[in-house]
Amino acid sequence: MKNKYKISSLIAGLTLAASSSLLHAADDVTLQLKWVTQAQFAGYFVAQDKGFYGAEDLNVTIKPGGPDVAPQQVIAGGGADVVIDWMPSALAAREKGLAVVNIAQPFKSSGMMLTCRKDSGISSPADLKDKTLGVWFYGNEYPFLSWMGKLGLATDGSDGGVSVLRQGFNVDPILQKQAECVSTMTYNEYWQIIDAGLDADELINFKYETQGVATLEDGLYVLEENLADAAFVDKMARFVRASMKGWEWARANPDAAADIVLENDETGAQTEEHQRRMMAEVNKLTANGGKLSVADYQRTVETLMNGGSDPVISSAPKGAWTHKVWDAAF
Repeated sequence: MKNKYKISSLIAGLTLAASSSLLHAADDVTLQLKWVTQAQFAGYFVAQDKGFYGAEDLNVTIKPGGPDVAPQQVIAGGGADVVIDWMPSALAAREKGLAVVNIAQPFKSSGMMLTCRKDSGISSPADLKDKTLGVWFYGNEYPFLSWMGKLGLATDGSDGGVSVLRQGFNVDPILQKQAECVSTMTYNEYWQIIDAGLDADELINFKYETQGVATLEDGLYVLEENLADAAFVDKMARFVRASMKGWEWARANPDAAADIVLENDETGAQTEEHQRRMMAEVNKLTANGGKLSVADYQRTVETLMNGGSDPVISSAPKGAWTHKVWDAAF
């Protein structure tokens, strides 16, 4: 009888443990990336790989982006809890009716540049007049348009302005001399140009940071309506806390972080050399990032509102950011 009692107690204990596990199942979170799997998003892959999300009772699904994926559309359609987007795109979407809110800003600095061939005669922004410039669209054009507005350069191809070439997500136009300049990121496309055969001394880079039109990139955004739910705020606080731990680990272990990204690249398109180089550059941009700086936010808003006769946003947004999640996390 004693053995039967012990067995019955053991079964009861296992059943109770299983029930308790079900009651405390990890919360699901879906993150939509702005672009394909690469070191630009290393912090999130690190947080997943190192168990930082699991330690916060989170089951995180990371969805890669791509040329046909718009994070705003994904979150609007319920396909993600949180998305990575650039603030100009997010604020433009908010003005059009999609109430997305910035809950954290892992990227402190902008990596956006306009890279030009020196043999085109360009040595300063004044030389951009009457040139053809490659520009990304789908929300990525807003910083460029604000800059051209500040310079007083029309973007319709008229005399004295600039001609805009809708740039694909490659650097072919500058290599094939279809455009004198193309859009690049310090951590990605610039190095693609170098790898394709042009030397650094053949190029001139205009960083948006140094042109007075830097806007915030790679922030975390959620739908405003969800922030009224205390459970959602708690879940996002745990997600942000674990993600920032991932970014901290990536800065301390850049090569290992790049390798983790490569392990998650299902396409096999990325190379070790490029991802490790990208990781080193991305770490410069995430230094001191995390809690959104109100001054950086205001600078972005002012840049977007002062973009010439056709500004990206017509008025200062209200409710476009919150520290509620960050404060709950830290």
